[in-house]
Amino acid sequence: MRPMTPKSDPAPSRWAYRMERLMLTPMFRKVLKVGVPFCLAFLGGTFYFADEARQQKMALAFTEMRQQIETRPEFMVNLLAVEGASRTTEAHIREIFPIEFPISSFDLELDQLRELIEAMPSVANASVRVRQGGVLVAEVAERRPVALWRNRNGIGIVDVEGVIVGAVLKRTERSDLPLVVGEGAEKALPEALSVLRAARPLSGRVKGLVRMGERRWDVVLDRDQRIQLPAIGPVRALERVIVLNQVQDMLERDLVVVDMRLADRPTIRMNEAAVEDWLKLTSLNAGTE
Repeated sequence: MRPMTPKSDPAPSRWAYRMERLMLTPMFRKVLKVGVPFCLAFLGGTFYFADEARQQKMALAFTEMRQQIETRPEFMVNLLAVEGASRTTEAHIREIFPIEFPISSFDLELDQLRELIEAMPSVANASVRVRQGGVLVAEVAERRPVALWRNRNGIGIVDVEGVIVGAVLKRTERSDLPLVVGEGAEKALPEALSVLRAARPLSGRVKGLVRMGERRWDVVLDRDQRIQLPAIGPVRALERVIVLNQVQDMLERDLVVVDMRLADRPTIRMNEAAVEDWLKLTSLNAGTE
């Protein structure tokens, strides 16, 4: 009788069992499917691109591809349009514009172009954008001149904020604008404009305003007459003078100065000829008596 051979154990070995259990783990399967190929590809790519010649070749190919995309006709800018600006300002913008057309829209620094335009004295604010059709549009809001400011450097054209937007050699070049004179006059233009609006009944005689001590205004009239206004409430003081003039023709008399600096005690000063006439009349009356 032949001896019986022992049957083989169908159970897996310990290592096979552990491997089977490990393969049933979702994270381990994901590492095998994704992590291992990624690491192999990364190591291969690192080794391949470690060559400097290959790096330069790839960089050159990328640059050429980018240039081909950026220089497509739909991305090219061929024209500059300036909107909202006067002819002088538009000409100045075109003169200082640092761009030669055509140019790719990818090469435009719109913020820098906007800051360049806003740096111009005559421009209050601006916006720059690329419009369909390859047009670079600069929309400009100019500063509005409100007065001429005469100072030690000449005659400047200023806006309501006191910003010099231009210059003239003679007052007659911009006779449509009122004249203000003196240090600090450009800083108080809103008040000056209010005084000038109140002086409209005298508009035919007003030559300008003079800033005195950087705190108050003198209204200069023709015939060498001057109305001295207080630092506080200059408009009301001027309105009182205008009422007196309408009632008594005060400014038609031989006056040099109407001093309204003290509201409760306004004074007037006569010119030399009027003073001499008054002295003669006084002496004559005294002799008669």
